[in-house]
Amino acid sequence: MHYGHPIARPARIIRTPRLTLLPVGLENLADLIRLKGDPAVFSAMLHGVRSPDRVREELEDDIDFWEVRGYGTWCVFRTEDAAFLGICGLMERPDGRGVALRYALWPEMRGHGYAREAAAAALAFGHRAGLTRIIAVARETNLPSVAVLQTLGMRECGEFRNHGHRMLVFESLRAAAG
Repeated sequence: MHYGHPIARPARIIRTPRLTLLPVGLENLADLIRLKGDPAVFSAMLHGVRSPDRVREELEDDIDFWEVRGYGTWCVFRTEDAAFLGICGLMERPDGRGVALRYALWPEMRGHGYAREAAAAALAFGHRAGLTRIIAVARETNLPSVAVLQTLGMRECGEFRNHGHRMLVFESLRAAAG
């Protein structure tokens, strides 16, 4: 799969006050199969819950995407105990809407600010890497996700329907230099 020309390449590992974000690799397959196969985590995501074979295919695509684009999906770990919390990243949406911020954490990790912290770091990474516009999509009824996007300063810029659900589109625009 070819994803276009690479952009600027800031360091791939991100550290925040509480989290370490590492680019996905084959060593993460077991964690990703559990995460993406869990209906509590992935039933509301684009294309829903994944089979183990589909997770492996997506992981291989994600690794390739990193190599070509210089950004992609990170596994999110809590720094203090190295616990796998979920994923966060920047990916080209298959519907042509652009590069999108996405995140999915274990349900028990929600409500602690981890999604906001990881998403803010990924968004900043994307803008440092040269992306001038990053979008995010959330179901209108996914109020925690909508709140995270609003807290990050992303502004609502559109909507569409997907399988009977109203989806809200948010965007973050990189400030013009100088």
